[in-house]
Parts: sequence; structure tokens; C-alpha cells
Amino acid sequence: MGGQGQGQHDRRSRRQVARLPRDEAAQSFVAMPGLTIGDTVPNLELDSTHGKIRIHDFVGDAYVILFSHPGDFTPVCTTELAAMAGYAKEFDKRGVKLLGISCDDVQSHKDWIKDIEAYKPGNRVTYPIMADPSREAIKQLNMVDPDEKDSNGGHLPSRALHIVGPDKKVKLSFLYPACVGRNMDEVVRAVDALQTAAMHAVATPVNWKPGERVVIPPGVSSDEAKEKFPQGFDTADLPSGKGYLRFTKVG
Repeated sequence: MGGQGQGQHDRRSRRQVARLPRDEAAQSFVAMPGLTIGDTVPNLELDSTHGKIRIHDFVGDAYVILFSHPGDFTPVCTTELAAMAGYAKEFDKRGVKLLGISCDDVQSHKDWIKDIEAYKPGNRVTYPIMADPSREAIKQLNMVDPDEKDSNGGHLPSRALHIVGPDKKVKLSFLYPACVGRNMDEVVRAVDALQTAAMHAVATPVNWKPGERVVIPPGVSSDEAKEKFPQGFDTADLPSGKGYLRFTKVG
């Protein structure tokens, strides 16, 4: 009950922020909880390196990795976007689209892409990068870094990454500070885990990788488990005697 009540409180708080005067609301977005797991991603329309993009239309019936970076022509971001381009085929195999965003303008993005592709020859940046010069979109997407600011004192985007499902809801989020680059192998693993969980109504244990055993959720009774998983399952023998840790294999 406490967790559910807190979640409802957070959502009410965000709705209240929307009714505040513009300057006050902008400050509140930095300090208060923003877009999180289970929320519908805002249907923003922004300019990008591929033209105008409306986020919900871009998602369509696919999964989307929506990620921000602090700034163009910066070292860590250059390595990250080059790596993202290198992993694009892996994401495409999984039916996942890529969509970047930062507070630089479209022309800056296009100029920077030349550096990214030169840094890692063969890694072509085929995904769009949205522009948010006003920095309003990054606030709504909960991608503001409260510590990193530009020379004018404006907040910069964090290294945020949301995995958005076909239902336009956030399924998983990563948040890194500006000084730490993201791990693309973990992003791929997280996508695999989310899609496996959604397809088979299971959960994935620590350090799980495709092909390994998955966990049967505690809400599934033993009788239901036998029906849902005719291939069988193993129950861990624990001191408590409670058979809650059950492993099975899925295709």
C-alpha cells in the first residue's frame, strides 16, 4: 500500500507542477520526480537530423531507446554515440529504434555526426538526433542534470536513457552523470530481458543473459506454474521452506 500510495502522490505532484507559472514549473522539474517507469512518454514534436519527429508516431508499434547527451562536440558523448551507431544492427534485430536528443540545434548535430563517424569509421549514425535548444523537452522527459550547467547557467541534459515500449510507456531507465559513459552491452541485455519478460510473463534474475534460466514471478501459484510452464521448473531449497524461488527455461 505504501509504494502504491507514494506512486500516486508522485503523479499528483507532477500534475500540480503543470499548473504552476512557467518559471516556477521549470525549477520544480529539476527538483521533483519526473518521467519514470510506467509513465507514458510525452508526445513531443521536435526538429531532428531527420526532420520533424513526433515521439509517439516514431515509436509506432516498436520499442524505442530514447537517450540524451549533455552536449555536441564533447568527448564522452562522441564515444557513446559512435558506439550506439555500432550497435544499431543489434537493436534493429530486436525491433528497437534509436532516438537521441540534446539541447544543441540540428545543424550542430549534423556537423558533429561527421566527427562521430570519423572517430569510428564504419559506424554510420543512421538514427535521428532531436534538437531541444529551449530545454523544455528535456525537462518533460526527466533528462535534466541538476549539476551540469552551460556558461550561461542553464541546465544541461544528463546521460539519461529510457526504453519505451510499443504502448508508449517507459519500461526501464538508466541515469548516468556526465563523467560516466554508458555501457551499451548492458543496454542490449536490458532490452533482451524486457522483451523476454513481456513475451513469457517471467522475470530475469541477476546477470541474466539470453538462453539462461528465468524466474517465475511470485504471483503465479504452483498449479498455475505447472500449466504455464509444461517444460517444468526447479524450486530452490531454502531455509525458510518457502518455494518462492523458481527457475525455468523459455524459448
